[in-house]
Amino acid sequence: MLYDPSTDSLYVTLGNGRVHDTVFDDERDLAIEIDANGKVLGYDLQHASRHPDVIAEAMILLQGR
Repeated sequence: MLYDPSTDSLYVTLGNGRVHDTVFDDERDLAIEIDANGKVLGYDLQHASRHPDVIAEAMILLQGR
């Protein structure tokens, strides 16, 4: 998990691989990177300080790895 305070962005890595597609959730300022098999590789969260719910979800996913 990497946080950049200058942009208030958080990147959460969940897996390795090549990004095949990115799904955007504009309501939550979230981009979800997916590989060719549909596996989530990571989350890119903009305005992270406004979305503690998304950060909590990411923490749960990281604990399950």
